[in-house]
Amino acid sequence: MLRSREITVEPPRDILDATRVWLEPVRSALGPEFLAAYLTGSVLTQGFDPKRSRINVLVVSRSLQGQVLDALARSISDRKTSPKFDPLFLTGTQIEKSLDAFPIEWLDIQERHLRVEGEDLFETLEVPQTFLRLQCEHELRGKHIQLRQAYLANFARPAELGKVLKGSASSFATLFRTLLRLRGETPPADNARVIERVAELFGLDTQGLLVAHLVRYTGRRYTAEETLGLYRKFLAEIDTLVIAIDQLRVT
Repeated sequence: MLRSREITVEPPRDILDATRVWLEPVRSALGPEFLAAYLTGSVLTQGFDPKRSRINVLVVSRSLQGQVLDALARSISDRKTSPKFDPLFLTGTQIEKSLDAFPIEWLDIQERHLRVEGEDLFETLEVPQTFLRLQCEHELRGKHIQLRQAYLANFARPAELGKVLKGSASSFATLFRTLLRLRGETPPADNARVIERVAELFGLDTQGLLVAHLVRYTGRRYTAEETLGLYRKFLAEIDTLVIAIDQLRVT
């Protein structure tokens, strides 16, 4: 089993206040079924911009059936809030029973969450390491295939390939953090450093592996020829990484 300590970047006070206001009618609708609510995802990272990104909130309940579900639906129906919230509602049982199905997602939330109210359900959460490796390989293989297909489909439209790189940066960062956990390390808070460390551990070209991150976050404009070259470099590094993960053995 693999457990990870909580790592968060404290969100601004106004975000916390807005979250508590948003949570009030939800908490009331769930009543005694309510267990906990957490901030998760990008709101706990450096550089989060509420004008561009939604705030992820995980709400855990004992039950989400019948009248409870209806009351919850009414509490969030047509609510216009600023900033924007993207809630995920689950039961405690669903979390416990899905650790083998979604190990990456749960370990990522365990590592980066901020309890707003309720119980600390993640303190004793244990994620099976074997399933974590399998899901990581599955995700990496799938993304590698998608990257190659996108290259073939958009070779004559490099601008579209730039969009593919931008859109994939966040999901790849999550997988890279998982790889560090599989090697027994606690991922750095900064995604660029995460990528650099993955390159070090697996003998990859650092600049090649950083491509999606740089295209997404630096704001630099690339020529068509530069975009094609960067895309090929990133694709090659992911190809090498997939082979390395296939050979990685965990206990």
